[in-house]
Amino acid sequence: MANIISFEDKKGLAEEKQASLTKMRKFQAVRKVFQCTHCALKCEKCGSQISGDQSKTDLYQRKLNVPYNFCDECSEEYLDYIERLKGAGDLDCYWHNEAWIDAWKRWIDYQGSVDRYLKSREFKQLLNELKQTGPDE
Repeated sequence: MANIISFEDKKGLAEEKQASLTKMRKFQAVRKVFQCTHCALKCEKCGSQISGDQSKTDLYQRKLNVPYNFCDECSEEYLDYIERLKGAGDLDCYWHNEAWIDAWKRWIDYQGSVDRYLKSREFKQLLNELKQTGPDE
């Protein structure tokens, strides 16, 4: 009889394990969002590493109200994209065609979608839950 496992004990262990897995999934969801979308050391568009010597680029981007953290090349492309929307742009860059404009538009739309997700009631609830429980509880 000593080898009989109580159903209640087994059920409790299963519930604890499930709660722990659920909590881990929540932490992974939050970590993924912040690692993938808010890394200050990489270009938000192409993902390339941005060197610590970006003070000139940062100042340039702030002056022109570039709302993203770009490398130099993506900053130039973004500014040309904006100019092309206004009917101007660098005509020597013939590869900045309608498909290129569409790709930029879709990328910007995606960024807006991610921002809306981060501001959603449910994501804020997830952050609050994790804040209250902490990573080791």
